[in-house]
Amino acid sequence: AIMAPMLLKRWLVGDPLKSTQAAHERLSKTLALAIFSSNAISSVAYATEEILLVLVLAGTAAVAWSIPVSLAILFLIVILTISYRQIIYEYPEGGGAYIVARNNLGELPALIAAGALMIDYVLTVAVSVAAGIAALTSAVPSLFPHRVTLGLTAIIFIIVMNLRGVRESGKFFAIPTYFAIGTLGVMVVVGSFQAYFGQGASLSPNHQTAVEDLTLFLILRSFAAGCSAVTGMEVISNGVKSFRRPESKNASTTMIQMSLVLAALFMGISFMAADYGIMPKTDETVISQLARLTFGTGALYYALQIGTMLLLVLAANSAFAGFPHLASILARDGYMPRQMATFGDRLVFSNGIIILGILACFLLVLFHGDTHALIPLYAVGVFISFTLSQSGMVRRWLTKKGPHWRKNLIVNGAGAVTTGIATIILATTKFTHGAWIVFLLILILVSM
Repeated sequence: AIMAPMLLKRWLVGDPLKSTQAAHERLSKTLALAIFSSNAISSVAYATEEILLVLVLAGTAAVAWSIPVSLAILFLIVILTISYRQIIYEYPEGGGAYIVARNNLGELPALIAAGALMIDYVLTVAVSVAAGIAALTSAVPSLFPHRVTLGLTAIIFIIVMNLRGVRESGKFFAIPTYFAIGTLGVMVVVGSFQAYFGQGASLSPNHQTAVEDLTLFLILRSFAAGCSAVTGMEVISNGVKSFRRPESKNASTTMIQMSLVLAALFMGISFMAADYGIMPKTDETVISQLARLTFGTGALYYALQIGTMLLLVLAANSAFAGFPHLASILARDGYMPRQMATFGDRLVFSNGIIILGILACFLLVLFHGDTHALIPLYAVGVFISFTLSQSGMVRRWLTKKGPHWRKNLIVNGAGAVTTGIATIILATTKFTHGAWIVFLLILILVSM
């Protein structure tokens, strides 16, 4: 009777690994890009849609503002890329915002950053899986009533794969991630080509409603909604230790590759949506509408929907790379139970993986698997950690100085100001939509 659970565990997770094998579990740049960037890149599937959902409140003609809003977010991507590369080189042990804030700003800001990041990781899993299932139900509408069950199945599968070890889960998740990036890339190239040469079909109605009540507040709200595009950009800086040697150089290269893919896909989708006059629908995603206009409803359309679904579901995986590692650092510093810092049989932080999975399942059930209900909670936590990490780096350059410190100070200063402004916009525009829950949870976590 005792043997049965052990045999099941061995079959699901695999045989234990020796501690000496830890170095072989490190990731190459190719595998790391698949694991760490899926979170950031997958957000292109819903970021443009979130911008349009806000702008359409002021009439369909107001969606033309989606391009200036997208450009503002592109600027944010550039600033964050340069800033996080500096953090990767300065703090090669990983830990991201928490370590930077602890070393430069003190205990309380560090714990706020850690709390914000941990909540964001849980939301990443819930939002990514919910959006992935939305891509599936857009293609197969009969599955729409079963979206919560499908989401829970996906989370449980990801938990099991992560318990098998870093390298094994990386190999398994790399192929679908690259397949998804490829199909989205083909859609953006073909769709942009069609739009540029006027060959694309258009969904935009002849009778556009006039712009009403397009206030600065509404434009700021659409910017806040679109900021979900940059969530996940901090994951690489949190997991530098997972890379092969030289860790910092490989992590920095992967950061640039991720940002280039993210920027190209996000701007391509925003451009196509604006050109085609796409309007958000409840039962079909913007990506699905763009894919139908670009490819028709043949094999390529279904390939893209499957690819998008896989990328979104696997984006949850980057949180499984970040959350357990951050929890282990917090446990080492005495802020979390010491069990969070112990390796499991497969040289991964098993306790962190299981707790993250349970919390994400709870959120998915609580919000009925609805992406738009979860997104107001999303991005707030990550922008708090962005702002604290950039402010910490500003303090570091002012005290440490060193070569090129003035240039570095300008970069991180610009990062602190832009992410700080974005945090204020997010907090004010999304507070009543559910962001207050995030602030309450951060308060609870910090006091714990």
